[in-house]
Amino acid sequence: MKTKFTDLALLILRVGFSGFMLTHGIPKMNMLSNPSDFGDPIGIGATLSLILAIIGEVVAPIMLIIGFKTKWAAIPAAITMLVAAFIVHAKDDLATKEHALLYLIAFVVMFLAGAGKYSIDGMKK
Repeated sequence: MKTKFTDLALLILRVGFSGFMLTHGIPKMNMLSNPSDFGDPIGIGATLSLILAIIGEVVAPIMLIIGFKTKWAAIPAAITMLVAAFIVHAKDDLATKEHALLYLIAFVVMFLAGAGKYSIDGMKK
């Protein structure tokens, strides 16, 4: 059941979580000049790991903020948080994993619910 505030709630969810995700991703862009300093959590090399992290933490969140290809953009963002929570922080306590898990939940909701009408995706309807 869709209420009159559902589209506003989706806008707040997209802009809020994606905006905060940018605060994690934008500093990673500075690491492109020396990608060997970045970790290699899934064994594909530091450079490719950094590029994938930037896609999940910068490119996808920008797409989510404007609501462009929202369901597709939520996938790399969610995968990045899966890696952060269950590989990078695998041995850490729940309090350390919590941020990644909260972002993961939000990106899964964005994937399932879509952008809502206050988005580029919503303008097409």
